Amino acid sequence: MTLVLGMLIVLASVLGGYVLSQGDLLALWQPFELLIIGGAALGSFVVANPGKVIAGVFKGIPKVIVGNRYKKTLYLEALALLYELFNKIRRDGLIAIESDVDEPESSDIFSKYPIVYRDGHIIEFICDYLRIMIVGDMSSYELDNLMDIELETHHEEISQPGHALTKVADSLPGFGIVAAVLGIVITMKSIGGPPEELGVHVAAALVGTFLGILLAYGFVAPTAQAFEHQAAEESKFYECIKTAIIATVNGMPPQIAVEFGRKTIFSSERPSFTELEERVRMT
Repeated sequence: MTLVLGMLIVLASVLGGYVLSQGDLLALWQPFELLIIGGAALGSFVVANPGKVIAGVFKGIPKVIVGNRYKKTLYLEALALLYELFNKIRRDGLIAIESDVDEPESSDIFSKYPIVYRDGHIIEFICDYLRIMIVGDMSSYELDNLMDIELETHHEEISQPGHALTKVADSLPGFGIVAAVLGIVITMKSIGGPPEELGVHVAAALVGTFLGILLAYGFVAPTAQAFEHQAAEESKFYECIKTAIIATVNGMPPQIAVEFGRKTIFSSERPSFTELEERVRMT
């Protein structure tokens, strides 16, 4: 919700300062200027991006409004799930988890962690690499490289919506100038009219420039940055899982393997050693 809060602060600061300076809010209400700027920006966005990126932007907006979902609770659940899987491997061998990774929907282990299980991509990522460990004869170095390739591709994919919005933000001041120029054209058509009519047209033209800049730097660019932060948080989550799995392949005990994963987490979301230890004892 910090995105919405920030936008409200922008509006309150800009409009509040304008009103306190004896400005007339009605003078800023120029729907046709908004139509020109917003429509042109949307059109250029559609022209510049494939359908998957356009869909990614609209699907991602509710997520950035809600905020970061990769919090301590999710990390604890994911690491506890990995601990239980690793512990089963250490106790009964790799083949013991074959049924769990082949059919996670009917696994007693996965069902204990609903927060993680609700995200199909997380489950797919974990099961894919555990399955590779079962059926493949790969060294930890080879598995590490394979995971890096997937994570790099994943990060590039989830970063595309943020990059697309950044381009829109860069274009908005220019479209604001377009709206302003069109307003001046209208003004020139009325050059023989009364001064008060000319003043209204000039004011409308200037509002176009104002709206383009405000939308760019007050709304769209910060939203694009929020998308990029979200992509970074998601990438860090998968890096945590990867690190724990690689530690297991290298022969680390389950408790140490999940500790390797814990160390990769950003400090703001990282559970303490004691918190993780208490959580895995509940498995």
